[in-house]
Amino acid sequence: MKIAFIGLGNMGGGMAANLVKAGHQVNAFDLAEQARSAAKDAGCEVFHDLKEAVQDVEAVVSMLPNGGIVKAVYENDVIGHAPAGAILLDCSTIDVATAKEVTEAATKSGYEMVDAPVSGGIAAANGGTLTFMVGGTESAFARAEPILQGMGKAVIRAGDAGAGQTAKICNNMLLAVHMIGTCEAMKMAEKLGLDPQKFYEISSQSSGSNWSLNTYTPLPGVGAQSPADNDYQGGFATALMLKDLRLAMEAAENSDSAVPLSSRAASLYEDYSGAGNGALDFSSIIKTY
Repeated sequence: MKIAFIGLGNMGGGMAANLVKAGHQVNAFDLAEQARSAAKDAGCEVFHDLKEAVQDVEAVVSMLPNGGIVKAVYENDVIGHAPAGAILLDCSTIDVATAKEVTEAATKSGYEMVDAPVSGGIAAANGGTLTFMVGGTESAFARAEPILQGMGKAVIRAGDAGAGQTAKICNNMLLAVHMIGTCEAMKMAEKLGLDPQKFYEISSQSSGSNWSLNTYTPLPGVGAQSPADNDYQGGFATALMLKDLRLAMEAAENSDSAVPLSSRAASLYEDYSGAGNGALDFSSIIKTY
């Protein structure tokens, strides 16, 4: 299949490369020369003009920084320029309202579209083991699924347009609470004289078990191999977690949802990122304890 891929950053670069590995012909576009060069080395055909990149393709996949950019790209460069029969897949993490608005605009112009944000981080993007949470019609999902399978280990339809974004921000809101609770418990156990490794061995097999502890242990040298063992480099940046939490707080306000624990987590990550830690993995917030 001929696919246009828009946005070749930390996540998009690996995703586009995996589409090539899956046997697709990929037209790659990014504003950064370095990103385009890496995509070319991965087997993509590189374009400097986005409108040219989406011509004559069967699908368009995007991985972009925010909702404003997603809206501008689709309204100005994709809709009306990509073939009307193309399936559109936005894998960015953006606000629910914008996801629905862009999908509505695409649908009115004769396209099928899904919002398909991801879970898994840079390593999973490079390894082709992402989880995709997909919002869209059953028909659009059926067309998008085989494309997403080339980049991930799990592709799950969450519901209609916007449902993928809802699943993503609620999942990461929960993840933030998990991680902060795990950090607090591990450091408190240590200060009370308990060996952190022993705490891990006990809690990871008890009622305190959770992904942040078991799979993404935030202390170096303890439990599972994680970014903590690489001085908190790589993984899921604090700035990206904060972005998702801001989206979650906006959605909570719009839906009149009570989220006191998540609100506190968002505040803690605001302070931590604002202190210059945005590039570090989000588990590095354990340093504040």
